[in-house]
Amino acid sequence: MHQQHEFYIKRCIELAARAALNQEVPVGALIVRDGEIIAEAENQPISSCDPTAHAEICCIRQAASVVSNYRLNGCTLYSSIEPCLMCAGAVMHARLDAIVYGAPEPRGGAVSGGVNYFQALSHLHKIDVYGEVLASECRELIQQFFRSRR
Repeated sequence: MHQQHEFYIKRCIELAARAALNQEVPVGALIVRDGEIIAEAENQPISSCDPTAHAEICCIRQAASVVSNYRLNGCTLYSSIEPCLMCAGAVMHARLDAIVYGAPEPRGGAVSGGVNYFQALSHLHKIDVYGEVLASECRELIQQFFRSRR
């Protein structure tokens, strides 16, 4: 399973690099259902003038349209970076089965950082979380982007 996760995170890295070329924070995401990528997106809040246009949110919207349902049961979200609280909430509401992410986001992440959103006992839906897949590659992309902007 780990090789499968790496395959999809590598695609997320490609999407993140595309975001960086567009001067967006380099985050890429995709959703897999039955071994097939059904949606993919990169960060686009700056270009779309939409603060909610994180890669994960755009991907969830696209996947819901593809399956013609607001519930994404049987799907896994892959993201190059640990999702923020907004994206974690969207994952929960979409009823995704799992989330796999690359680099942790110690300041804004809501999965393994201080918030640990998916660990709340009050949630009616359980989401499996797999973190730090190809973390160094994902982290390097983000760090390189911000170094170039200083």
